[in-house]
Amino acid sequence: MKLVEARHFWALLLLATVVVPAARGIWFDMPSSGSKCVSEELRNNVVVLADYYSLFGEQEDLNSTVAPTISVKVTSPYGKELYHTEKVRYGQFSFTTTEDGNYLACFWADANYQGGKNVTVGIEWKTGIAAKDWDSVARKEKIEGLELELRKLEGAVEAIHENLNDLMARELKMRE
Repeated sequence: MKLVEARHFWALLLLATVVVPAARGIWFDMPSSGSKCVSEELRNNVVVLADYYSLFGEQEDLNSTVAPTISVKVTSPYGKELYHTEKVRYGQFSFTTTEDGNYLACFWADANYQGGKNVTVGIEWKTGIAAKDWDSVARKEKIEGLELELRKLEGAVEAIHENLNDLMARELKMRE
């Protein structure tokens, strides 16, 4: 019987690591004149953390000592500005969603970037359980090792359960 339970545990662990990604990191090239946006559809009351940075878009720019600066604007589904900054090389933003819908983060190169070359932007976008600060949870509750990993898995399973309930509710709406 113990062998069967162990198999179920490892199967659940594998499923949780495949289904619930820790974070989504992307890089994209952006023209020096223009903007690019990324978005994600999120439910109400979801924590979002993101780190972003600009890199040189062209190989010959690697010897330069100054990275191009970018501007960033994050908006809610109804257009409320959640974050806005200009002329930065890197930064971080965080917010908790207040409504269901598509949250949009737009990036554009600042006018001081010369040469008309592409700017590469990297962003690491974490939501929900991936945005939780597990180090502080471990310190506060004095847990470590396997118990901490089990807490993470429990959070992942709860997130999967909430997502499935949300999908079923949407399906019912569409069938009506």
